[in-house]
Amino acid sequence: MSKLETNTIDTVSGTTNLVVGSTNSSTVTFENGSPTGHMYPAFHAYLSATQTISNDTFTVVQFNTESLDTNNAYDNSSNYRFTPQVAGKYFIYASIANNPSGSNNIQQANIQIAKNGSAISKYQFASSTNPVDEIQLHAQIIVDLNGSSDYVDVRGQQAVSSGTNRFAGDTTQSRTYFGAYKIGA
Repeated sequence: MSKLETNTIDTVSGTTNLVVGSTNSSTVTFENGSPTGHMYPAFHAYLSATQTISNDTFTVVQFNTESLDTNNAYDNSSNYRFTPQVAGKYFIYASIANNPSGSNNIQQANIQIAKNGSAISKYQFASSTNPVDEIQLHAQIIVDLNGSSDYVDVRGQQAVSSGTNRFAGDTTQSRTYFGAYKIGA
């Protein structure tokens, strides 16, 4: 194995792409200073304020604030879904902070990652005898997306004994969030 050490690698005058690799290996392409390929497109969005929901009803979480959206592929204002225009395998992750207005009353909470409207990853908390004040649920999955019409969104559900059902949001991006990035072809 050889080792190359240098301070600067630049493109040939008149070109904009620098390709590292050969036909015998994977390639890494840098276009106009931005890496492409693995991990792009990517986005991360979060719920910036509390979202009130109906009791015991699956509801699309309104992740309304983006902290990253490399390809403008996440809709943060109407459908709250990720529709990448690049086909490939994607790592999808989400978290919902379930925090109803009453204490010790969450009997059930669910999170789902859905592809084209159908759940593909589900996690649930259920306890009728020992309800809790608040619970954070996480979900993740690797999924193929076709790059044209496939989309993913996140749905949550709560069943409470009393009080107002709600997903907790805040500006720290640490409670209720949703993101994805491409990991391969």
